[in-house]
Amino acid sequence: MDIVLFGPPGAGKGTHAEMICNTLSIPHLSTGDIFRAHIKGNTELGQKVKSYTNKGNLVPDETVFEVVASRLTDDDAVSGVLYDGYPRTIPQAELLVEWLENNGRTLSGVINIQVSDEEVASRLTGRRSCLNCGASYHVQFKPPAEDDSCLKCGSQVIQREDDKPETVQDRIRVYKAQTFPVLDNLDKVTNVINIDGEGSIKEVADRIKEQLEEWKGLKG
Repeated sequence: MDIVLFGPPGAGKGTHAEMICNTLSIPHLSTGDIFRAHIKGNTELGQKVKSYTNKGNLVPDETVFEVVASRLTDDDAVSGVLYDGYPRTIPQAELLVEWLENNGRTLSGVINIQVSDEEVASRLTGRRSCLNCGASYHVQFKPPAEDDSCLKCGSQVIQREDDKPETVQDRIRVYKAQTFPVLDNLDKVTNVINIDGEGSIKEVADRIKEQLEEWKGLKG
């Protein structure tokens, strides 16, 4: 099954991706991970990506798709993957659907985690990250030590630039303007499952799993 995991920044996509992959027995496809692998391996695609990123430019949709397609032919991915953070634009969505159709595959569905703007802002602005070991915290749900040090290594814990209030509002605006319209495009070609993404991690995970089980026809 080829599944798209959709939702605004802070919706919890990364939190629930592993459970979804385990339930459906498919690998997790993250464009960031594939980019880094190609760049580290100094492949032709990696050099192509670096030619844009080194200049501070966005990687064109066609090149992003080339990178994604390079993963789809791996042995563990031929029966489907979970797309996390992709597609982000309508052209990317169209390229993906076309490639799947040309290769005897279909987009099985979209898991759309719905979270309000207020909840997104609360989750993102509350996040903190360790500069040393990369551990993640949240001032409300998983706070660091009282002196803002990491509970794992004792190093300084900071609020990333991406998580500062003004940047978060920009991220929400960009999502609504550039990424959210992709959902309407995908809704024309596959099933979209809307999931209430607010509540505890377990509550949201249970909602997703229930839908996946119904989707696969495992119930009844």
